[in-house]
Amino acid sequence: MSEVSTASGKAVPAAAVRTRLLEAAARLLAQEGPKALTARRVAAEVGASTMVLYTHFGGMPELVRAVVDEGFERLAAMLADVPPSGDPLADLARLAAAYRANALANPNLYAVMFGGSVLAEICPDDQEIRTGRFTEGAGTFGVLVEATGRAMSAGLLPGAGDADPADVSAQLWSALHGYVMLELGGHFTAADEETVFLPLLRTLAVGLGAPVSDGMADAIRTAPQPASEPEPAQPAQPAE
Repeated sequence: MSEVSTASGKAVPAAAVRTRLLEAAARLLAQEGPKALTARRVAAEVGASTMVLYTHFGGMPELVRAVVDEGFERLAAMLADVPPSGDPLADLARLAAAYRANALANPNLYAVMFGGSVLAEICPDDQEIRTGRFTEGAGTFGVLVEATGRAMSAGLLPGAGDADPADVSAQLWSALHGYVMLELGGHFTAADEETVFLPLLRTLAVGLGAPVSDGMADAIRTAPQPASEPEPAQPAQPAE
């Protein structure tokens, strides 16, 4: 199946329909929970038949796993837009900004990626989903660890001492994830970037012994931003 036709008769690439199914599943999981995720409900969200869903994914466990994979793929792509520079602290700030931007652009996927055990009832045989420790997540976390390690090696985070860069990165990620979750919950807005988000990053860095610098603010302002929001799903029917 290379194409699916919309209700208006316009042919839509099957890959685009697959993306819409993933986003619909993420929306249901994030906003209504696992019990809302049925083949009929997901298909109805994009105006497709349940056969389209099974053709793309095979079943509901595979769909859920694909949603998680999609979330980490988008995060990885955003982080990849932050190449290493000669300023490891600025790199850390830009990675944090990219992480936040990805979550704001994909709030439902973000919620599912870190949904924990709530997904286990749909995927009881998927060990990574049961534990919440994903191979893809290790890859994206590794980007942060690498930047943290460079900053430590350069003597820019003396407060970290001889700690494992992964442990220091986990501290930074914990604070970043907490801020992002609060922002997704409506407790912060874009207006809080200058008064809360940036000072939070600066406080974390200074707490680890980093020198106070305006470079972090400049780095955040030039961090990659997500592409425009996905277009709303168009009602679709299987092509004849």
